[in-house]
Amino acid sequence: MTSTLVTPGQRIGSAQEFKAGPGTYTRGNFIHASLFGQKTLEQPQASEGQLPTLSIVREKQRWAVPQVDSVITGKVIRITTKEAVVSIMVVDVRATEKDKVKICDSFRPGDIIRAEVVCIGDARSYYLSTAKNELGVIYAQSVAGEAMMPISWQKMQCPKTKAIELRKCAKPF
Repeated sequence: MTSTLVTPGQRIGSAQEFKAGPGTYTRGNFIHASLFGQKTLEQPQASEGQLPTLSIVREKQRWAVPQVDSVITGKVIRITTKEAVVSIMVVDVRATEKDKVKICDSFRPGDIIRAEVVCIGDARSYYLSTAKNELGVIYAQSVAGEAMMPISWQKMQCPKTKAIELRKCAKPF
């Protein structure tokens, strides 16, 4: 068994070569981490035809509290014209032209995003930013229920219907 430290959304292997285990998800032909932790590779028990399993294991099973400058992954719960609620509030989505940003063109409810904590609000909220290129939407579903693929930094496309939707896409790392 081997291990490497990974972050949510990080591509960790090919779905043709490995089986997705706990703490991972499959998107297209690739397996991605859904947790921050150690990537583990477990070889199958001497049975032919089985693929090795990729899993993510946390060192300590406890809730992590985000601090300023922490990079988080969250799910967009709802949006308004000025903000996206990710169980915390997203403030700016670009480093420049903040007043021209339309939140509905950057995020949709149900999107999985990567963001940075800018500051801590009251006891139940954090202010987030997706202004850096590597921050933004890392997973979105189309109306047809398909996982959308980024085609530019601000557009995603449904592989089934070819419909294009606006999103502030995170640059892959």
